[in-house]
Amino acid sequence: MSNPSSRRLAIKNIVAGTAVLGTAGMLSSFDSPEEANQQNMALKGNINHSVCRWCYGDVPLDQLCKAVKKIGFSAIDLVGPNDWPVLKENGIWSSMCNGAEISLTKGWNHTEYHETLIKNYTEHIDLVAKAGYKNLICFSGNSEGMDRETGLKNCVDGLKKIIGQAEKSGVIIHMELLNSKVNHPDQMCDNSKWGVELVKRLGSENFKLLYDIYHMQIDEGDVIRTINDDHQYFGHYHTGGVPGRHEIDDSQELYYPAIMKAIVATGFKGYVAQEFIPARPDKLKSLKQGVRICDV
Repeated sequence: MSNPSSRRLAIKNIVAGTAVLGTAGMLSSFDSPEEANQQNMALKGNINHSVCRWCYGDVPLDQLCKAVKKIGFSAIDLVGPNDWPVLKENGIWSSMCNGAEISLTKGWNHTEYHETLIKNYTEHIDLVAKAGYKNLICFSGNSEGMDRETGLKNCVDGLKKIIGQAEKSGVIIHMELLNSKVNHPDQMCDNSKWGVELVKRLGSENFKLLYDIYHMQIDEGDVIRTINDDHQYFGHYHTGGVPGRHEIDDSQELYYPAIMKAIVATGFKGYVAQEFIPARPDKLKSLKQGVRICDV
């Protein structure tokens, strides 16, 4: 996205329950019985599909739940505890939980945030487990002049304080890889090599990386080779068109069918969440298209 703060603001608003109503036009893809029948065509089942809530923040959550079910999947990413009842009422899974993080810029690489983060994650791990979910997101934070080795050590020291609880609760903590070139300047966890090293040092099956294809195409490229080589460290995937983070069709440079086939070939059983910002008026039609492109 062009504004690095837009995702933070969107997530904050969603968690607070302040999504704007009045989205009849955006739901036009599902107005007719014929279209609904098309949406209910079975997906292939090789990919567990999801969609990031913040990309559709102006669609009320209950309507988004109904829309994704019509497309043929039943999971939404980046939903916090306040909105889990809505998901449960609609039979939708919270494929990546959030709400424990301070922000995208204040994360585990700075020890001054550890006390707050440990408290937040201790509480949220219990909430996630009690709700029956499995995945909880976290962030490295910005470097702010810190060298990468110090950042690694600080992340390990802090995350070790919560990883035992995560293991006992069956919750997996995922650190997202974010690009520092366009959207998140100074983000420390901006490349797969650094992230993989962090996973290795923690040495827990309950800590993985969220490999964001959009972000890593911008900062390092070589997406399919990275998936082939390091898939064991990746617990979740996000999509997005490059450049611009819009629709993932032939308007952008990545070829998602090949990327999805590479993911399937690794034996991956987690979720792939659409995290593009629809640029077209019919946002949910774009979501349907993105899911179909990725359904290999």
